[in-house]
Amino acid sequence: MLYMLIERYRNGDAVAVYRRFRERGRMTPDGVRYVSSWITEDMATCYQVMDADDRRSLDGWISRWSDLIDFEVISVMTSPQAVERIAPRLERG
Repeated sequence: MLYMLIERYRNGDAVAVYRRFRERGRMTPDGVRYVSSWITEDMATCYQVMDADDRRSLDGWISRWSDLIDFEVISVMTSPQAVERIAPRLERG
């Protein structure tokens, strides 16, 4: 399952986040995989896509960063998955 995480660095402090990343890595548990991420120009917010077996395993990863980051989690799908899901409804006229 794919999740879009909106990560807001507490107090806009990207230095603390990147320092931990440099020292410890992403710290993802089994069942959680990094897909991609984008950072705002002001370095205060990260939009990250993660692939996780289930939300519980994702929550385990979030807990490792929650002292530095406030998270919003949104379940998402790829565009091809959306097309597949909506296709039967398109045929109904």
